[in-house]
Amino acid sequence: MKKRHPSFRKLALISVFVIFILIPVQVFALPADTTTLPQNHTHSEEGIYVVFPFEQLPCGVHCDNPGTSPRLDWIGEGLEELTIQTLSNAGQLVYSHDGRLNEMDRSGLPSTGKLTRATMLHVAQEMDADFVVFGSFTSDGKTLSVNARVLRVNPVALLPVVHESGPLETLIDLQSKVIWRLLASSDHNYYLSLAEFSKRQRPLRLDAFEQYIRGLLANDDETRLRDLKEAARLEPDWPDPDFALGQVYYARNDCVAALPWFARVPATHQRSVEAIFATGVCRLKLGQPDKAEQVFASLQEGLQHNSVSGADLPEILNNLALARIRLGNLSAAMTALGRARDIDPDEDDYPFNLGLVSMQQNEWVTAATHFSEAVHREPDNAEDYAFLIYSLDKAGKKTEAEQERGLAAEAFGDKALPTLKLDGKADSLNKFERVKSELDTTALRLDLQDPHAQHAVTATSSTPGDNEPAQHIRIGRQELNAGRFDAAEQEFRAALKFDPNNATAHRELADIYRRRGKLDDAIGELKLSLAARDSATVRIVLARIYLEQKKTDLARAEVEKAVKLAPNYAEAKELLEHLDRNKSTGGVQ
Repeated sequence: MKKRHPSFRKLALISVFVIFILIPVQVFALPADTTTLPQNHTHSEEGIYVVFPFEQLPCGVHCDNPGTSPRLDWIGEGLEELTIQTLSNAGQLVYSHDGRLNEMDRSGLPSTGKLTRATMLHVAQEMDADFVVFGSFTSDGKTLSVNARVLRVNPVALLPVVHESGPLETLIDLQSKVIWRLLASSDHNYYLSLAEFSKRQRPLRLDAFEQYIRGLLANDDETRLRDLKEAARLEPDWPDPDFALGQVYYARNDCVAALPWFARVPATHQRSVEAIFATGVCRLKLGQPDKAEQVFASLQEGLQHNSVSGADLPEILNNLALARIRLGNLSAAMTALGRARDIDPDEDDYPFNLGLVSMQQNEWVTAATHFSEAVHREPDNAEDYAFLIYSLDKAGKKTEAEQERGLAAEAFGDKALPTLKLDGKADSLNKFERVKSELDTTALRLDLQDPHAQHAVTATSSTPGDNEPAQHIRIGRQELNAGRFDAAEQEFRAALKFDPNNATAHRELADIYRRRGKLDDAIGELKLSLAARDSATVRIVLARIYLEQKKTDLARAEVEKAVKLAPNYAEAKELLEHLDRNKSTGGVQ
């Protein structure tokens, strides 16, 4: 998959990863009590949900304080988070708050402010979600009124509004009832009664929940830590503040402080896969490769045993390899890195790390081959060039080294490359290893199941109904992530039989063609995708293919359209700046 804006490399769905981290080894034990739905249960509104913050409306003339109250500014995001947790606990597939924000960031949309229904629909389409949940609330500080609606993505339909009111202190139970009514009203055969639905929800103190939300919304770390610690104190058995606190310290690179908080996140929690992965990264940073290997090997084993397709995640393989390198197991490390490189053909970190392993073995020609691949994947990385030139010099290929120096000088300037001071020892290379600190689990978002959502995986492993092209796309993505291109292509083409203008199916076919080196075919599919639904993301993919073909003018045209469509889209702006810089210097584009 193509490199994303850095902030996108976060967990997108929270409800489908629980089985992933229920790894059948001693480190992460299976839960004793896992309730599943009846195998023959289906309902008409099955799909993926994306939730937006609830808008605060003026209270009205009958309130003591008409208008909106800053004191209640946490409730909008609080209702969003409650909706996500409530849907997840009820066995629905739902994007996390971070997943929605990351998609909006990629599309150049502001993270705050009122969004139109058209914008919410666009975001849902880009995320391949099936339903949007949004709403509004009013409160006078004593009572709360909530309105909520579901917007179906395909075919587009706005479902009836659900309204509930009650004392403010009943906010959590009130929102649970709102979500149950949303599900029940959109599916008259909904299988859970309100009592059964409520039993699946976690009881929380409102003051703890408020502190948690305020902590998530805080603009500085100290306030965030203070509020989250207060939430953890008020609800000591609630893992969400523990995970959030671990994230804060992890982002600050304070692994000593992060580890105890991550350790409090149970293996059955929806976010434990992130906590476990971050724990492994911390073990690497703290110089504990044996413990890091145990963490990443357990994650890898759990993925192989518990996913539908048996797909791998390259970030796990990469970090597992780095732990094994430090333990001296170079052969196993190179196998894992080679698999990571093949899974993600656009990421330069994996061939770069392979080059470092070859350097440790004094295999300079092989190292140069790996670094050359890294340069091809990411031409803007000066460090990749520096190691390529160093390896060519050590291999005695002076002519090739000079050629690369010339290309690097055109791209970065005469003195822009970093100077490498290496003594030939393995330890001197450790500081250059590229550890993956964030886990991109979007590839597995439908490959793993929530213990309450057995029907979701059952559906994806059976033959889709004739009126469900989205199901073909999901199976196709599972096959694609497992490296089975032919099976994936078959699923995407099956989706197009039912919906010839399906933008997502065309986009996925383009990805297959690109990986196979059939760039003209990939361009054709991307154009069909854009004809069905314009997208800044797709235009950037198209632009990068044009650059591979040395068609700079066509690439620039696509980038400019992407920037116009999404002015804040970071990847589009960065690519346009790159094109402008190379045009002004006459460098290689």
